[in-house]
Amino acid sequence: MFDSLSDKLQSALDGLKGQGKLTEKDVERAAREIRLALLEADVNYKVVKEFVSRVKDRALGAEVLESLSPAHQFVKIVSDELTALMGATSTKLTFSPRPPTVVMMVGLQGSGKTTACGKLAAFLVKQGKSPALVACDVYRPAAVDQLKTLGVQLDLPVYDEGTTSDPVDIARNGVAWGREAGRDVVIIDTAGRLHIDERLMEELVKIRAQVKPHNILLVLDAMTGQDAVNVAQQFQEKVQFDGVVLTKLDGDARGGAALSVKAVTGRPIKFASTGEKLDNFDYFHPDRMASRILGMGDVLSLVERAEAAVDEKSARELEQRLRKSQFTFEDFLEQLAQVRKMGSLQSILGMIPGLPAGKLKGLQVDDSAFDRIQAIIHSMTTEERRHPELINGSRRRRIAAGAGADIQAVNQLLNQFKQMQKMMKQLGSGKMPKNPFQMMGM
Repeated sequence: MFDSLSDKLQSALDGLKGQGKLTEKDVERAAREIRLALLEADVNYKVVKEFVSRVKDRALGAEVLESLSPAHQFVKIVSDELTALMGATSTKLTFSPRPPTVVMMVGLQGSGKTTACGKLAAFLVKQGKSPALVACDVYRPAAVDQLKTLGVQLDLPVYDEGTTSDPVDIARNGVAWGREAGRDVVIIDTAGRLHIDERLMEELVKIRAQVKPHNILLVLDAMTGQDAVNVAQQFQEKVQFDGVVLTKLDGDARGGAALSVKAVTGRPIKFASTGEKLDNFDYFHPDRMASRILGMGDVLSLVERAEAAVDEKSARELEQRLRKSQFTFEDFLEQLAQVRKMGSLQSILGMIPGLPAGKLKGLQVDDSAFDRIQAIIHSMTTEERRHPELINGSRRRRIAAGAGADIQAVNQLLNQFKQMQKMMKQLGSGKMPKNPFQMMGM
């Protein structure tokens, strides 16, 4: 998501870099390019107009025109305004001091609402909570079964009364059941429609009045652009939701919904769903998203992913081995597994400052290459993994046959591993290599 917008905004800002002084004409030209970029990204017209006006007002002030680094100041202003547009700060769920906390999920059919219920439950488990799910979508075929399947995958209880009971009764009974079961969060999956109608809204209003949820989250499909904002406005008028869950942010969305919904409804984006897996779900951070859109990376999210994936004890043990200039294929396998826990390489690269998404667009990052590398290493004996220098011609042929690979792939891996060992020795001795990315080919 945001690739096209990111490219155009960075192009507009790149035109200012290297200039010792900015004129009003420079600012006007950059503002015009920013306006076109936002409109092409399907951002609401009124939102674009107000955004560009704020950027110009600030940029034409003394803080930019009289600055020693005017281009950097201009970029900072655009970053600040993008962050404010999406909500300024990350907002989190409201938890009741008396469990269970009730979360009501609403949205149109096809927005990914039921899957979002499962993802939110998985997210809360990581936060130390014990959620339960309530199936109130009695209209969509297989909606109840889908939620129950998610419950099995997550090992979480799901309350349902089939498809013949009244959804309002199911919601009320489900909350009572969750309380008796000692669950501290109850997530209610309500029904959606292909379009907004009075019957849908009336049912949601009744459920809200019956269970008095602590959080009402509107699930929006980021792929629908401004249409998602129109949907949000209508839900806000009737249901008065507290925040938005943006789904399909990993798709080819232009970004209009993410950049418009807060300004139009006054309600923040609380969560972002960025992939098909149940753990591709997290709090939405406006400042980090603005940084990524402008090609400045997202170091905080990268660090958080690393902290969640990396085993601290293993990291300390590896550090000790590196200090002794020891690095084996077994160490490499362990590191590979931890990197893969962080997500796809494409998403990780997009968080690194200086590697903007637009410039990575043509780069083909094949995560399945990891599978081939692992297969080759697993075909080695324990002794070979610990002492790669033992691997001669006949052993290479045996390893290749065992991994279903050709001999060239084995040779390439061994050669690259030698380079990596050299780099690790430099790290162990406290010396950084001149080119720390020399092993990217692996």
